[in-house]
Amino acid sequence: MQKKIVKALDKIRPTLQADGGDVKFNEFNEKTGIVKVKLVGMCAHCPMSQITLKQGIEEEIKKEVPKVKEVIAV
Repeated sequence: MQKKIVKALDKIRPTLQADGGDVKFNEFNEKTGIVKVKLVGMCAHCPMSQITLKQGIEEEIKKEVPKVKEVIAV
């Protein structure tokens, strides 16, 4: 499961890096379906980061891994 999540993040990563940010996988809880990620670089301080997290990162991960229910930043 973790490999699929990381693979989905790898698809998003170039877009984030182009703006000076990035995302790192932290953990996946199979019982709750929650993925925890860490936003780094410009993403950590960007006022649009929650939109990026929900409409970009979360959507891409859910597409690749249907068991994921939510993605949160830690």
